[in-house]
Amino acid sequence: MNLHDFLRNIVPFSSEELTDITAHFEREIVSKNQTLVKENQVCTKLFFVEKGVGRSYYLKEDGKEVTQWFFIEGKFMSSIESFFQQTPSLYYLEMLEDSVLYSITRENLDLLFARYHNMEKLGRLLSTEMLSRVVNKLNAVQFQTAKQRYDYMLTEFPSISSRVPLGSIASYLGMTQETLSRIRRGDTSKKT
Repeated sequence: MNLHDFLRNIVPFSSEELTDITAHFEREIVSKNQTLVKENQVCTKLFFVEKGVGRSYYLKEDGKEVTQWFFIEGKFMSSIESFFQQTPSLYYLEMLEDSVLYSITRENLDLLFARYHNMEKLGRLLSTEMLSRVVNKLNAVQFQTAKQRYDYMLTEFPSISSRVPLGSIASYLGMTQETLSRIRRGDTSKKT
């Protein structure tokens, strides 16, 4: 889904508003495995994923990567707390496929929020959606079995299992790769 259609599907922007809003975004072609933001770096852009898939992750003390979130087509991607508070990011942002992104700086986003009431509405709706998704993920990790967490992930990201390395999926779900492989084969007899 392109940025123009995405925005229009969320909020009834006029054609003039959409033309001005999309002019503040920059189209970026990003290669597979390219890092957009590193840990301790301030995230200066909010990205809209038109094509591709990305993830946010952090490194444990032993150097192991733990995937926090996946970002697919038709979604915004950022280190949110770093972007909005302009503080060092706790996470890395990485593209897992060759991708087409549209980016906007914090300054330009603030300008659009001030200029258009519908942009404020868009921000509120997207924030509410993201908060709900984060709470759903926390609930899944805390209260669901490994199989239920896997099913939840497929609901959130239907094509992710064929597009993302299994190690990233396992860490996102809070399980080992062995447990994930067992679930994918349908053998859930062992405890996780």
